[in-house]
Amino acid sequence: MKALFPNCAETAGIVVRVAVSFLPEQSEPRRGRWFWAYHVRIENESPRGVQLLTRRWIITDGRGARHAVEGEGVVGEQPMIAPGASFDYVSGCPLATPTGWMQGSYRMIDEAGSGFDVDIPRFALLAPAVGA
Repeated sequence: MKALFPNCAETAGIVVRVAVSFLPEQSEPRRGRWFWAYHVRIENESPRGVQLLTRRWIITDGRGARHAVEGEGVVGEQPMIAPGASFDYVSGCPLATPTGWMQGSYRMIDEAGSGFDVDIPRFALLAPAVGA
């Protein structure tokens, strides 16, 4: 699993794995635009069901400019994740530099009604060198 999802964080039995891919076909370096897709897998290894309520991302470009993105759910959903189950989604991120990174957190609630934050691991956004 590590090879498929090299970035991983665990909080209270919730494991967040991330794989990232540079998308040259959606990037326009001459116009200062680079684009990545990231695949997130959220695994519930806890004994209780959980629901993902909100997300918070910190996106930092290669110049150090930070941008926060917050909102309800992910890809239009607030998934319930049963013990032993997982939820996958794919999203994307544009940057004005060929490098950067993302990290963040999800706000979850368990079936007992307790809210808690789950870490999203930091992962690099790296475009290949021109001519590579």
